[in-house]
Formats: sequence, C-alpha cells, structure tokens
Amino acid sequence: MKVIIAIDSFKGSLSTLEAGKAAAEGIQAVYPEAEIVISPLADGGEGTVDAILLATKGERKVIPVHDPLGRNITASYGIIRETKTAVIEMAAASGITLVSENERDPFYTTTLGVGEMIADAIKEGCREFIIGIGGSATNDGGIGMLSALGVKFFDKDGNIVEKGGIGLRDLEKIEVGSMLSALKECRFHIACDVKNPLCGENGCSAVFGPQKGLTAENIPLMDAWLSHYAELTKTVNPSADETYPGCGAAGGLGFAFLSYLPAELSSGIELVMRATGLEQHMKDADIVITGEGRLDGQSCMGKAPVGVAALAKKYGKPVIAVAGGVTEEASSLHEYGIDAFFPIVRTPCTLGEAMKTENAYRNLKHTAEQIFRVLKIQALYGGNHV
Repeated sequence: MKVIIAIDSFKGSLSTLEAGKAAAEGIQAVYPEAEIVISPLADGGEGTVDAILLATKGERKVIPVHDPLGRNITASYGIIRETKTAVIEMAAASGITLVSENERDPFYTTTLGVGEMIADAIKEGCREFIIGIGGSATNDGGIGMLSALGVKFFDKDGNIVEKGGIGLRDLEKIEVGSMLSALKECRFHIACDVKNPLCGENGCSAVFGPQKGLTAENIPLMDAWLSHYAELTKTVNPSADETYPGCGAAGGLGFAFLSYLPAELSSGIELVMRATGLEQHMKDADIVITGEGRLDGQSCMGKAPVGVAALAKKYGKPVIAVAGGVTEEASSLHEYGIDAFFPIVRTPCTLGEAMKTENAYRNLKHTAEQIFRVLKIQALYGGNHV
C-alpha cells in the first residue's frame, strides 16, 4: 500500500511535517509495511517557505531588510540552488504581524522589504521566484518593492516620493530605466488566491484597507491615488491592467508584479504542490490523507486540502481528511473530492488543551490509526483491494 500524506499545518499546534509524521505513525501501527510519502503542504501563505524547503532540501538565508514602517529587522527566505529558485513570503518583511495594532497605517507602511529580499536572491543567482503575498500590512501598490528593484517614482518637482501609500499622493512620473538588468532573466510565480482588482468598491483599499488601519474617510483618497498610479504605469507599460483579477492582492502588490515584472498569479496551493512534486507521487498512490487545523464552509475556497483532493481525483484516488475541528458546513467538501473527513479531538477539552502540540500530535496519530483499522477490516472482509 502506498499512502500520500499531505496535511497543512494545524496553526498554533502542528507544523505540516509534524502533522504528517503523526499520521504516518498511526498508519504504520496498522500497516507497518506501507510505503508512506509525507509531502509538506501550504496554501501559499504562512508556512510556504518551510513546506517547499522541506520537500526540496533547500536552504534558508537570513538578511537585513526594512519592515513595513522602515525599521531595520531581519527576514529569511528560501533558496533551492539546483533550480536557482527563491521562495519568499512577503509577510516576512512587510507583514501585518510586524506592526502593532496602533501602528497600522497604510499611508506609511511599505513593501520595500519585499524588494530587498528579491534583490538579494538575484545576487545569489536565483532567476525563478515563488512568492506568497498573503498577510500584508501595506497598500502602497507595490512601489516600495519596485523602488528596491530600481524603479524610480518622482513627484512634480522631480523628487523621489515618500515611502508607503502616502507616496502615491504625490506621484507624477515613473522611470524604469534603472531596474536591475537581471530581472529580464527572471520569472515570478505569485501565490495569490484573491481576485480583487486594484481600485473601486472591490479594490484593495475598500476591501482590505480597513484591517490594515485605513479609515473609512481615507479609503476614497487612497483609491484615487492608486487609480492615478495605474494610469501613470501605462506610460511605461501600455498593457498594464488594474482591473485584472488579483491586482488588488496585498495592497496592490499583485498589480506591481503583473505590470513591471515577468510574473503570473497562481493559486497558492497549486504553486506549492507543483514545487514539492506532489503530483508525481500521486500517480501510483492507493490513498491520500490531507487536512488542516479546521475544516469549514470556507475550506473549499482555495484552501490546501481541497487543492490536494482535486489533484488526487485527477488520478482517481480516494481522499480522507483530518482536522482539529470540523463544522457542519464542512459537509460541502464532499463535492470537492474529499470522500470522508474526521475531527481528531477524542475527549472533551478546552481549545487550549486541544491545541497543545503533544495533544494534537497524539490525537492525530490515533485518529489516523483508527481510520486505517477500518480500511483493513474492509480489505479483509469486504473484498476491497485497499
């Protein structure tokens, strides 16, 4: 029997690798001879670098960058030397968790640190980039990132505009002649699961701005600044399209990637599965185990387990999911390729107790064991080949 285990992290409890190992121990208690492949998993957000580096035996590099407010910090990203690939989470340098709640203000937060990570990776010889852009603290249209890569943004007097969203207010001219020449050799694969345009009622300012500290009265201001930025962008790239789905991701960072760099936006889970080689393992599997911390009605919207299930169904494989918690709405997941799902909590307890790493590990291990005991009974008495 060949079992593929591709479980996303149980945030706050188990990493993707810990969850995979727990399930593997439970399976091996029933089928000690089983061939088990643990494929690290993430959906393009937090944990993406870890998952891909685990699967590819890449390395991590720590560098000095500027945080969303321009303060000096360190951030890390992954390098896969064999394929000259950098794996970056923008949140490591420009994430909302790097600023306290009372510091959040998209007028002054910048994506500069993201560009600094990209520039460093280029110096390291990387030419392929996998970048997760979830969890941003910014709404600067990506001008911070682009400035770190050599794009110049000027006001009407020929001065470089301020960093952060406030720089968009004074923006009157864009020059791309000083961009890093190596960017022409690069390809950027951007993990992006939102479909919002740059501007308008569904744009980044209106939809995501408030959670980043943008006040209701300032939403129209920033939206107008971003619209002007989009028009100026067309003077250096006539094909720039601020309405393209995903341009509003990460406060307009999606627009910056598409308009200034050789980039494509893709589903986060699809990018991770491709980078980890999950499909190749899937072809001759007998059964697939997936899961995440919570399965609910939102799990079908770009989340990792549904992505795994879709890939498994491409090859006609049965899929079982495990989760720390399961809501009633999770039954809709059966329509997305998950044949059965199981919560792992075994006794009444508090959420804090359930989330303790040792408890979650043990519960996941025992749940996997019981699932495979049922499968073994079916194989012995039901004539099933599994």
